Amino acid sequence: MLIGAHVSQAGGLANAIARGTERGCDAIQIFNQSPRMWRPTAYSEEDFAAFRQAMDHSRVDAVLIHAVYLLNCASEDTEIRDKSRVSLIHSLRVGEAIGAHGVVLHPGSAKTGDVPKAIKRAGEVIAEALAESERCELHLENTAGAGGTLGRSFEELGALLESAGGGPRLRLCLDSCHVFASGYDIRTPEALGETLDECDRIVGLDRLHSLHVNDSMTALGSNRDRHSLLGEGQLGERGCATFLSEPRFDPLPCVLETGRDHGAPAAEDVALAFKLRKRGNASRARASRTKLSPAEGARRKR
Repeated sequence: MLIGAHVSQAGGLANAIARGTERGCDAIQIFNQSPRMWRPTAYSEEDFAAFRQAMDHSRVDAVLIHAVYLLNCASEDTEIRDKSRVSLIHSLRVGEAIGAHGVVLHPGSAKTGDVPKAIKRAGEVIAEALAESERCELHLENTAGAGGTLGRSFEELGALLESAGGGPRLRLCLDSCHVFASGYDIRTPEALGETLDECDRIVGLDRLHSLHVNDSMTALGSNRDRHSLLGEGQLGERGCATFLSEPRFDPLPCVLETGRDHGAPAAEDVALAFKLRKRGNASRARASRTKLSPAEGARRKR
């Protein structure tokens, strides 16, 4: 697992690599522009080259771009959908230029409207954005379900993927806070395993290409997107350790989005994630040994 954090790109794209390195990250996530403005940042080929060079000389092995929060590909407002499409195309093209692992997208919101129609609108915008870009993957992020947000269940994520064409560049990003708040218990290896089995049946785990590890301030099934510091929310250290040590997550980039640096992840938050992963792996190993027969256990100790 490539553990890391969301970091700022202020002052130039390449600065994000330096900030990730300072925090001990193997993966980073960035915004490719201000998250609360439609106007895209104009990057030059020199900016992209500097970013790639900085990454080549760092420990950072994967970069995610998070599409800006203003996007609502499911909006009934055609102007908002048009702006969302243009912004998403820009994110995908920047992702391609810097060699990003993928662009993470909140699929959109139905507000109080018809969900199937909203999924159809979102799918059309996403398909158009993919057609206007070439190689960068698009990772649809699961949501907590507040305010009519799409992607609160694996069924909705599956419908979104189908509506967007189901192509090979369409992937998933699973957020631990969101999946818990939307009603999937992931606090123990057994519960997380059942949740992933359900995801595999409905969507396919081959679609899962990135992770967000965030603790949840609110209870299971609350449908509220409120992040807490790692280990200090409803998931707790045990739940976060379980998520971080899930064997099926091993190849994936996994980034924190909340921490002690004025709300953003600090080096100590990243270090804690590594510590919890180690603790989770040890717990799984102990559990595995207790399931062995006495004879097999004795044999392995020799």
